[in-house]
Amino acid sequence: MKCTVRFCSLLAVAAAVLAGCGSGDSTVSKTPGPTASPPSAAAAPSSLPPVAPSTTAAADPCEVNLAAPEIARAVSELPRDPRSNQAWSPEPLAGNYNECAPLSVVIVKANTNAENPNTRAVMFHHGKFIPDGVPDTYGFNGIDATASTGDTVALRYSNGVPGLDSVVKFRWNGNGVELIGNTPG
Repeated sequence: MKCTVRFCSLLAVAAAVLAGCGSGDSTVSKTPGPTASPPSAAAAPSSLPPVAPSTTAAADPCEVNLAAPEIARAVSELPRDPRSNQAWSPEPLAGNYNECAPLSVVIVKANTNAENPNTRAVMFHHGKFIPDGVPDTYGFNGIDATASTGDTVALRYSNGVPGLDSVVKFRWNGNGVELIGNTPG
């Protein structure tokens, strides 16, 4: 009987050793994880369940928004294109409109089926259309984002001929829009 108890004890020890060393064992599973720091006295435990983050974030008014309703309203107030006598399309070809910038702009084209419709830049101050006191902005077809800042827009004119592009800068001076530079693009 002594031999059997000893044999059974040996089997029990062997089984315990084998159970602790499975084929899925790794150093990672034996390494203790980070310990949680105790909650600070300022953070009171909440009895409310945690709130899941919203999947629909509100649009940031300081981001470029070429679908802003203010753009369509402004375009509807523009006089007709002098070349085609057509209204302007409210869908911008380019732009950097945002409500936070001292000066932002969108470029629209005449609502015509002409091969090369006239284009025009429409300027905004803190998201509000600037209807008067803006220098002539016909013919521009792009924005040079690298030369534009919060209070300056750099409008690009490109006729498709390499080397003949030009960039014209406009700046909000605190009271209105002024032309500040014309450089080759």
